[in-house]
Amino acid sequence: MSTKYKFRDSQKLYFISYATVHWIDVFIRAEYSQIWVDSVNYCSAHKDLEVYGYCLMPSHVHMIVSSPTGQLSNIMRDLKKHTSLKIMEAIQLNSQESRKEWMLAMFKEAGDIKSNTSRYQFWQHESHPIELLSNEMMQQKLDYIHNNPVVAGFVDNPMNWKYSSAGDYCGKKGCVEIKLIE
Repeated sequence: MSTKYKFRDSQKLYFISYATVHWIDVFIRAEYSQIWVDSVNYCSAHKDLEVYGYCLMPSHVHMIVSSPTGQLSNIMRDLKKHTSLKIMEAIQLNSQESRKEWMLAMFKEAGDIKSNTSRYQFWQHESHPIELLSNEMMQQKLDYIHNNPVVAGFVDNPMNWKYSSAGDYCGKKGCVEIKLIE
C-alpha cells in the first residue's frame, strides 16, 4: 500500500484534488455545483473542515484544507460520499438533464468495477493529499488552484470564476467559507 498520498497530520495544510469518474463534466450545471458548495460549507460549520482555497471545475475539484481536530481523512470521505449521493439523486430527478441516461450509465459502469460501491460511483477514489510544507509551496498551489479556470480557457481573470476562492483573496466574498492564507 502506498504511503505517498496520506493525511499524516490533518492540522497542517494539504492540497487535494479529486475528480468525477471518467472526468465527466457534471459541474456545468449550477444545481449540482450548489450541492457541492452547500456540502463544503456544512463540513466547515459542523465538521471542523478549514478551507483555505478551492476551485470547482466542471469535472474536478482542487482545495487547500486542514482540520484542527485531526479528522481530515474522515471529513473528506464523508464529504465525497454525501455529495455523490445528493448529486446522483439530483441527476436522476432532473427532467431537464439532457445527458442523464449517459451519465447514469457511466457512473453505473464505474460502480460495477469497484466491489466497495453499491450501485453508482461518482467520484474517483483518490484525493492525493500533498502536505504544504512551506509558504512558497502554499502560494504555488493557491496560484495553481486560482489559475485553473484561466488555463482551461473558461475565464480571462481568476476572479471571474464563480466557484473559486480567487475573489476571496481580492476582497470579494465567494460561495464557500474560507480562511485566508496570510
